[in-house]
Amino acid sequence: MEKQTRAYLYACVAVLLWSTIASAFKISLRYVDVLTLLFYASLTASVFLFLYLLFLKKLKLLKAFTGRDYLRSALLGFLNPFLYYAILLKAYSILKAQEAVTLNFIWPIMLVLLSIPILHQRIGLRSILAIIISFLGVFVIATEGNVLGFKFTNTVGVLLASGSSVIWALFWIYNVKDKRDEAVRLFVNFAFGTVFIFLSVLLFSNVTIPTRNGLLGAAYVGLCEMGITFLVWLKALRLSKTTAHVVSLIYLVPFFALVLISLFVGEQILFSTGIGLVLIVGGIILQKFWARPA
Repeated sequence: MEKQTRAYLYACVAVLLWSTIASAFKISLRYVDVLTLLFYASLTASVFLFLYLLFLKKLKLLKAFTGRDYLRSALLGFLNPFLYYAILLKAYSILKAQEAVTLNFIWPIMLVLLSIPILHQRIGLRSILAIIISFLGVFVIATEGNVLGFKFTNTVGVLLASGSSVIWALFWIYNVKDKRDEAVRLFVNFAFGTVFIFLSVLLFSNVTIPTRNGLLGAAYVGLCEMGITFLVWLKALRLSKTTAHVVSLIYLVPFFALVLISLFVGEQILFSTGIGLVLIVGGIILQKFWARPA
């Protein structure tokens, strides 16, 4: 099998798994609260990544980590998985799944906006137009099509779902210059993140063992959102001739997610959600492939 073909196969597996996560979030939250779900999911991901590194004999790479490296991982672990998923799962708990998954998908736009002050990148007029198109999609979804009325169906939920994309973008921006092995640093990030999550459970919730459905949901999220899928995606990026060959497939995730939400969560997908998603993804694609610095 050709290398590029294998890259596409890995990328498709990642896309399909990520497409199930919105439904998994919403269904799992029927059985456990936000912090409990997050704790067991993050713990599952940490254990999986540890076993993965053990199997590949990469744990020895931790010896090269300095105190500064561990501090950096602690800060990144605070951003993701702790802060990012705490905000995102709270959004899922109060919004329709179709709204949360679509609003969260503006992270590529947030990545561009935050790169201006942090990475000192410039954007041109076409990029600004593309960003406006995406944010128009956000308003369409948040108002369920009543854009002129400017009345959000759930203001807190909209702010949380959209705000989580800021955390996700920040996490990846601060990862740009990190040259450590991806799997090793991901494990350390999750190890620190799990500690932060556990402390938050002690402070704001109760340490309990969920029901079977809750545990299964948390394990699924930990493996298919945080663990296995990330490694599969990295494999696709390494095998591909260029990242552009596989990265464009990520735009399929929210569309597949809406189909699965309809089938498994039982939500009727609103016309405004579809229009908003097309605007969001359209703006992202324009910004990436069409926009050029002025």
